[in-house]
Amino acid sequence: MLKTVLLLLGALTLSALVWHIGIERIYAAVTQLGPAAMLAVLLPSLLMYVLEAYGWLVTLGAWAKDVPFWRVLAIRTAGEVVNMTTPTAYVGGEPLKAFLLKRQGVPIVEGLASVVTAKTTMTIAQILFILAGIGLGVWLLGAGGSAGQTITAGLVSVGLLVFGVGAFVIVQRQGMFTWMLNLVRRFGLRLQYLESREQKLLDLDRTIAHFYTHRRSAFLASTGLFLLGWLAEALEVFVMILCLGQPITVLSAIAIGALSVFIKGGTFFIPGSLGAQDAGNLFLLTAFGYGEVTGITFALLRRFREFVWIVLGLACLAIMTKGVDRSLPAD
Repeated sequence: MLKTVLLLLGALTLSALVWHIGIERIYAAVTQLGPAAMLAVLLPSLLMYVLEAYGWLVTLGAWAKDVPFWRVLAIRTAGEVVNMTTPTAYVGGEPLKAFLLKRQGVPIVEGLASVVTAKTTMTIAQILFILAGIGLGVWLLGAGGSAGQTITAGLVSVGLLVFGVGAFVIVQRQGMFTWMLNLVRRFGLRLQYLESREQKLLDLDRTIAHFYTHRRSAFLASTGLFLLGWLAEALEVFVMILCLGQPITVLSAIAIGALSVFIKGGTFFIPGSLGAQDAGNLFLLTAFGYGEVTGITFALLRRFREFVWIVLGLACLAIMTKGVDRSLPAD
């Protein structure tokens, strides 16, 4: 019920923004974009997906050679469509990725371990990207006014996120899943599903801990690849604004891209961040000196890109799960 209400509020917010700015003005801006420009705005996101798939592949270790890269890319695309379309803090598609890897011959323990570690390295890279964006935002816009207050709030939020991710890594190294099982037991609960999989949980914790203690080069490589993937978001900002006929610098593109990622992450509880993400993109572009028409058209172009990848993700999901007996457990 709450999800439906948030979705409706988001749709109303986006509709109100479009109505306020003017459908005719937005239509005039969009129609200036030809097929070549529409293709150009999609290329950075393709680069982002490829880089992030490689970032995940690195965490698979020896199992990476047994799964073709295009399958890893398809599995990640299928998992991300679940993350994008469900209010699950962008983690709902992660178990699905491990399940689909299992269908490619990767044991469920190694698959889940790679999903957890890749999500961690991706989040670390995301924090670095956002911090760079906040720093550039302060430098380009100054620390005063509403933009400065937003950036200050962003710094506080990122600080909390850094603390959370650091604690998450420590817990992973100490044995996250067995810790969760022991915590449940301390409350006097006996969950049969977890109890029957205790050995797998122990193996999973060992595999994750091994990654952090013995595969540090893979950890750094994965983080670096994900950081390049996040920078592809800045490239998308750069290309989109150029296609809209507006000037932009590389530093502004990085700042806008990073702050946009921060806004989207902060509104994960709204399905697709509908309304909030669009208003945030509009606010960002107006703060950087662009007009309302450019801001809302930019936001709609990003929605167009998301729609394309949702369609591709659903297609990958349909293909990768073809023939699955959903009555059987994943493990």
